[in-house]
Amino acid sequence: MNKSTTAPSSNTTSAPRVAIAIMAAGKGTRLKSKLPKVLHAVGGKPLLAHVITAATSVIPAADVYAIIGHEANRVQSSVADKGVKFILQAEQRGTGHALMVARPVLSAYDHVIVLSGDAPQITPQTIARLLNFHLDQQAAMTLLSADLDHPAGYGRVIRKSARSAEVQAIVEEKSATPAQKKIREINAGFYVFAVPQLFEHIEKLSTANPHAEYYLTDMAEVLRKAKQRVVVYKTENPGEVLGANTRAELAFLDHQIRMRKCQQLMADGVTIFYPTTCVIDDDVEIAADTVIEPFVQILGNSRVGADCRIRSYSVIRDSQIADGVLVRPGCILEESRVGTNAILGPYSHLRPGSDIGEGAHVGNFVETKKIKLGKGSKANHLTYLGDAEIGAGVNIGAGTITCNYDGVNKHTTIIEDGAFIGSDCTLVAPVRVGKGAYVGAASCITEDVPEDALAVGRGRQIVKEGWARDKRKADSPRRHGATEKKLP
Repeated sequence: MNKSTTAPSSNTTSAPRVAIAIMAAGKGTRLKSKLPKVLHAVGGKPLLAHVITAATSVIPAADVYAIIGHEANRVQSSVADKGVKFILQAEQRGTGHALMVARPVLSAYDHVIVLSGDAPQITPQTIARLLNFHLDQQAAMTLLSADLDHPAGYGRVIRKSARSAEVQAIVEEKSATPAQKKIREINAGFYVFAVPQLFEHIEKLSTANPHAEYYLTDMAEVLRKAKQRVVVYKTENPGEVLGANTRAELAFLDHQIRMRKCQQLMADGVTIFYPTTCVIDDDVEIAADTVIEPFVQILGNSRVGADCRIRSYSVIRDSQIADGVLVRPGCILEESRVGTNAILGPYSHLRPGSDIGEGAHVGNFVETKKIKLGKGSKANHLTYLGDAEIGAGVNIGAGTITCNYDGVNKHTTIIEDGAFIGSDCTLVAPVRVGKGAYVGAASCITEDVPEDALAVGRGRQIVKEGWARDKRKADSPRRHGATEKKLP
């Protein structure tokens, strides 16, 4: 992992150069987890990923820096695709120390916005308003605050007066007087700093606290003593500043994000019955007039088209579903594609690499993996299709298996357009069934079947008249002898 030293990008010569620094170095001890705090997931992706998405909606990713420390390589790899840069805080000595470490990079900017990596509901709009307020106020430091109904545990913002934007002090809960504890305005832990004033005075931070760390919150007092302007901007939505320090708080955030997602989808024309029972990830896209029944999960980067119906107990992950698809109850789709007007289930399992064509049917207890099923083809019952290329208009009978693995390598089965595969067949790959060919039920096919041919690969039926009757007669004395007792 490399520490970034890239200079900022600038849009115009007159516009202030702005960076965003996301605090993502901590352990999250209170979560009692080996996983770094910012990698715990809510709404289907890590806490940090939510914050990065909001940040990069405000300024270019090239000017967004995640300050990482605990399990740095793991954190970086989890969001490496976001295009942001990383600064290593090898020794975690507090939020103030994090900006000290970032000084060589951030000194090239005019202002820096500081975000918390564990507050996933922060919005681009609030970040932009916070920055604009800071610039309008010509402040050295701007705090983001929120009014909470239950502010216990948070530092309280003391303004110079009720109508003033200037901050007189930030008082921590343990130091607050009874009157101050009644104040509902809390310090949210998000800031904007004028970079020259920040680094001119940051060395005045002290570690005289129980954890012997440099706290960024203390910069308010440091700057005020230096006669610099410190102001506060209050968000209208207190929920967006909430972080997660416990598993219960993670669950609460996850619920909030998912409910917001459902509300957004319903506003866009999606019907969701009993949304509290559904699990829909934040990055999922669903088109209008699709119906989502109760107890459905749609996860990851899934896309669902218009006029679909996803019935109860189905789980869809990282899959693409076209318009007009019916997914019957209990289906599982993973990294698959489903074409227009296809029908799945009930209880179908599409494993990664499945590509189901337009109008195709994949039915009861059918499992697919790395296949292409052509337009209008059907596999309706109790079938396994793996590593197969299946053309259009093919019928796959119940109990059919493509034997794709020889113990060392995987091989492909090819079934061409219009072929008919009878029930309970095994197709031993590599093998090809030609266009329009028939395969008789219960056949084991080990050789290619030509176009329009009939292939039957099974033992010849033998019938022995009266055999069952004779067997019963022969067995009868033995059965009676085994149960009778001799009299004395």
